[in-house]
Amino acid sequence: MKTKLLTEQDIAAAAAILRDGGLLGIPTETVYGLGANGLDPMAVRRIFQAKGRPQDNPLILHVPGSSWLERYCREIPEKAYTLAEKFWPGPLTMILPRREIVPDEVTCGLGTVGIRCPNHPVTLAIIRTAGIPVAAPSGNLSGRPSPTCAAHMLEDMDGRIDAIVDGGPCGVGVESTIIDLTSLVPRLLRPGGLPLEALQEVLGEVAVDKAILAPLSAGEKPKAPGMKYRHYAPKAPVTVVAGKGGRTAQYIREQMGEHTGVICFDEYTDRFPGCAVEAIGSSQDPGEQARRVFDALRAFDGTDVTAIFAQCPGDAGLGLAVANRLKKAAGFQVVDLGEDEA
Repeated sequence: MKTKLLTEQDIAAAAAILRDGGLLGIPTETVYGLGANGLDPMAVRRIFQAKGRPQDNPLILHVPGSSWLERYCREIPEKAYTLAEKFWPGPLTMILPRREIVPDEVTCGLGTVGIRCPNHPVTLAIIRTAGIPVAAPSGNLSGRPSPTCAAHMLEDMDGRIDAIVDGGPCGVGVESTIIDLTSLVPRLLRPGGLPLEALQEVLGEVAVDKAILAPLSAGEKPKAPGMKYRHYAPKAPVTVVAGKGGRTAQYIREQMGEHTGVICFDEYTDRFPGCAVEAIGSSQDPGEQARRVFDALRAFDGTDVTAIFAQCPGDAGLGLAVANRLKKAAGFQVVDLGEDEA
C-alpha cells in the first residue's frame, strides 16, 4: 500500500476513504489521529493492526458537535452538555455510557465510550461529509511519540494506511483531556490540552485517577487511551528529573555522558556542553512546552544518543499534561529532587 498525502482541499476524497473502510490520518488541534469509520468493526480492527496497538486500549469517537452525542451515548448527564457548550470544539474527551451501535472494537468491550469534537475545520468537514463518527487514536506506531505534523505521521505510517490529510502543525501539541462522567464525582483519566483547573471551574470537585501519577497494575483494564501502557517513548531510555529548574539542570549535568540527550527549558540550554539538547520553551510557558514536547522526544531518534534526561514542569495548568507525557515516555522512571533550589 502506498500512503497518499492529501491537502485541505481533498475533503470529499478523505471522507470517501473513511466510508469505504479505509484508514486516514487526520489533523486535529491536539495531535494527528489515525481515523477509521467508528461504526465499522473491521475498519476499527485495522487501526490496531496498523499501530501495533494493544487490544485492550480503547479508542475515542470523534464527532462534529454535541448534537451527535445521543446517537452513540446514553444516560447523558446535563454536565456533559455544559462541558460541550463551553469546551467543544476543543481538546476534551468525555467518557459516557455507550449505545449498542458503538462496536466492541472501539471500546475494547467496555460499557462506556470516549467521545470528543476536535477543533480543526478540515477534520470537522471530513466527519460531516462522511456522515459517520471517526474512531481515532494518535497517529503514531504504538509506544512512539505522538505526531504533531503530517511528516511525523508519515514517518510512522507510510505504507500502513491509505492517506494522511496535511492540515498543518497542531496548535495544542498534546492529546485531549479525558474526563469520566460515569461516576458520582467526575474523574480525570488523562491530563491534556484542557487544564484540570478549567474543568474544576465548571464541575467543582474532580478526582484525579492514580494512573496519571503511576502505571496501572498488571490485570487492570484501562478505561481510556493512554492509561496503561508505556507511551510517547523515543528509542533511547528517558529519565525525568523533577524539581526546581536550577537544581534539575545541575543534576542532569552531573549525570550526563558522551551520548546523552537533554530535554530542557530554554533558560538552561547552555548548561549541557557536548550533549544533544532539545529545548521545549520557557519554564514559565507550559503551552509552548506542550507544543514542543513530542517533537523533542522524536528528535533523538536517528542520533547516537543512548540516554535522555528531561526537566519536568510543575503540575499547574498544561504542565500536568506535559509532565504526564514525559513520565509515560520514561516508563515512570523519575528522579524527584523536591522543591528546594539548593
